[in-house]
Amino acid sequence: MPALRSIRPAVGGVARNPVLVAVSTLFALAQFPDLIVRPTASPGLAAAVSALTFGVLILVVPFFQGGLLAMADEALDGRTGVATLVAAGRDHYLPLLVAYLALVGVSLAFGFLFVVGIVLGVAGSVVGGPAGFVRIPAEDVTLVAVLGIIVVGLFGAYLLVTFFLQFYAHAVVVEDAELVAAFRRSVRLVRSNLGAAIPYTVILAAVGAPFGLLVAAASLTLAPPPAIDTAPAWLPSVELGTLGTVGVGVGVVAVTGLLGALWTTYSVAFYRALAERTPAPGRQA
Repeated sequence: MPALRSIRPAVGGVARNPVLVAVSTLFALAQFPDLIVRPTASPGLAAAVSALTFGVLILVVPFFQGGLLAMADEALDGRTGVATLVAAGRDHYLPLLVAYLALVGVSLAFGFLFVVGIVLGVAGSVVGGPAGFVRIPAEDVTLVAVLGIIVVGLFGAYLLVTFFLQFYAHAVVVEDAELVAAFRRSVRLVRSNLGAAIPYTVILAAVGAPFGLLVAAASLTLAPPPAIDTAPAWLPSVELGTLGTVGVGVGVVAVTGLLGALWTTYSVAFYRALAERTPAPGRQA
């Protein structure tokens, strides 16, 4: 099974090239300023830092995405270095930026429709009941069910889009495909290898989801959003001070960097396996 066979070469590639972890950690560092700034900053400053971070990431992500994928591709065969990061990040920046902006737009559109569906469902079916309670009228149960199906359908459609397009950047970097051809290549690879793509996605989710939840819990516990004074009641109250918070943030960034390097190399190893099974049009197997 390609999803399992790709793990060993990925681990070996990262072990031979710790520079992958260093670069991935540097990229991860740019994504966690809120964890450090928020506990000591005013709400206005925290919001400004968040907005600035988001804007910078939009411009930086395509460069690191292309560079890390190229480094991982080299690492699977031997050695790689920062020169590959710079060259590939520069050469593939424009198509990856356009693709990233397009996918961000799709994500925002799905998110907007998802929220609208929930709001319409609540507004159209929940009315005030006795003090402290709300009730859903029996005649509105059908409406709630329909809206629920729509919301679930939108979420499912979003997952399908990301599932089939998850290898577009690999096609751009590894096979030097044009952007539109890269999207088609990703769809074709996944569609032709569903039996391999599904376990691969499950493996990533099994590793990424728990880590993501831990990061979110740490962020909420140590640095609750400016709009609230304390962390949610279901999270333990932790008082570590500024230095402790910075320490936890550094730990999260370090682990994120390691996992990012492993994931990138694993994804390229898996992509290669699929590409061998399903050659691009015009290429021999």
